[in-house]
Amino acid sequence: MRLFEPRSPLIFALGERRFDLTTRALVMGILNRTPDSFYAPAATFDLDAFFRRAESLVSEGADILDVGGVKAGPGPEVTEAEELERVVPAVSELARRFDVALSIDTWRASVASACFAEGASLGNDISGFADPNYLSVAAEAKASVVATHIRLAPRVADPTPHYDDVTATVRDFLLERRRRALEAGVGEDRIVLDAGLDLGKTSAQSLQLLRDSPVLADLGSPLFLSASNKTFLGAMFDLGVTERREATLAASALGIAGGARVLRVHDVAGTVRVRDAIQAILEAR
Repeated sequence: MRLFEPRSPLIFALGERRFDLTTRALVMGILNRTPDSFYAPAATFDLDAFFRRAESLVSEGADILDVGGVKAGPGPEVTEAEELERVVPAVSELARRFDVALSIDTWRASVASACFAEGASLGNDISGFADPNYLSVAAEAKASVVATHIRLAPRVADPTPHYDDVTATVRDFLLERRRRALEAGVGEDRIVLDAGLDLGKTSAQSLQLLRDSPVLADLGSPLFLSASNKTFLGAMFDLGVTERREATLAASALGIAGGARVLRVHDVAGTVRVRDAIQAILEAR
């Protein structure tokens, strides 16, 4: 895999904040307000535990806090009302307590809109904007969005996905979703692209997409990487879900070298150290 070098300065806007991501990646800490996260240590449904984890992530150097109320995989139904109850008060309180950018991990436009009103500036939508109102809501709020590739839909099992060329398919999908976002009025500097590792991909396909990060980074928008403790890492090294820290850090390093500039992770402290080391290497070049 070649080392990614952007052709021009890469600027990303989150609310009033503007980040130069030419050589520096942002670290996003995961806050799951769920009782059933695939990674149990991050399942902070209890509000006191949720805010303790948030404080820890901020102290470790998180640039963004990503709040989610529904896990991506199959599980018991979570209604719109339940999701709103889980995340809106949490986002509001995070905005009051911490001076960091906030992201809402939801595929429902109504939930995104409510969280934008409380201080979130990024909509992290793993559905690929399946809700027809998502992009107009984001544009109206002057929020940023993550365009994610998924083959089917959130919460739908997809055990045997097939692609003739997974990287080309994901690339074309992301270009089309970026076009939709631009046409809806989302600013060009407010769009992030995510290959969606493990979302309708086999472990081999996810690994191929990680290797091909430079191809997706070359599209010109910040590249998002969500590899933390994921299934493809466990399959590669025969590791349980709580045994994937070192593999995750290795994937993060490979991703940053390949052009990933927003990393969604459980281990903020470790990722910040990796990020800072690779930034120094990139700037030395």
